[in-house]
Order: sequence, then C-alpha cells, then structure tokens
Amino acid sequence: MHQWTDVISRAQQGNPAPDRRIEKTPDEWRKQLTAEQFRVTRLAGTERAFSSAMCSLFEPGRYRCVCCGTELFDAANKFESGTGWPSFTQPLSDNVVAYISDGSHGMQRIETRCNVCAAHLGHVFPDGPPPSRLRYCINAVALEKEK
Repeated sequence: MHQWTDVISRAQQGNPAPDRRIEKTPDEWRKQLTAEQFRVTRLAGTERAFSSAMCSLFEPGRYRCVCCGTELFDAANKFESGTGWPSFTQPLSDNVVAYISDGSHGMQRIETRCNVCAAHLGHVFPDGPPPSRLRYCINAVALEKEK
C-alpha cells in the first residue's frame, strides 16, 4: 500500500519502470483523443470540477488510462471526496502511476501521470481516508471505465 512518504520519495528520486512504454507524437494523440482529452492528458490541463458523472459512479470495475488502456485504479478504492473529481486511495499496482513534483500555479503538489504513456491524470494529496490517507484526485476525462 502506498503511503505519502512513498509518493514524495518517488517524486524526488524517480518512479519504478512500467511493464511497457507507449510513445506517440502529439499528432498521433490528437487523432486518437477528443479535444478535451488531449488538453487534459497531453497538455496537463484540468477539467471543470463536477463536470463528469464519473464522480458519483461507484459500480465495481476498473478504470483505465484513456490514452493507452493501462488499468490504473479499481472501483474498490474509489471514494466520494466532495472535490468534483473522481478520487481513489490507491493505484491498482505499484508501477502504473508516476509521481512528478509540480510547482505550477504557485502551489507545491504531486502530479500523477500514467507511467506507461505519460498522460497527465491529476494530483495526489495526503488528505484521503484511512488506511493510506491518500487522495488521488483524477480528471475523469483521463479515465475510461472498464466495461
């Protein structure tokens, strides 16, 4: 189980290697993604809070990266954070989410990216529920719910 100290350590010292790596040109990503998905995942944008029904979706299943299909989160680790974005307490496995120090917008945060294709997912914070106390605040447009 990831803890805040693990997140900080990885953001500062590096992330474990993913099982595979996917790289595409911006034009290839643009052809595959909607304009909003591209803006969020490839340009590190943020969708408007409460803009997705995915926030209140709590059915069993897994959530994949919209860019490469990597399974990132399980619905069993999803919770209602009240923030307006889907929130999770843990990634599905140890090496699917990468952590990057982010000092943008005058804040110190930890950005989360898909470790396979480097898609921007959102950020992680140390204010989630027990036992991890982590809150992965993820843009819904960066995810697709496994059917």
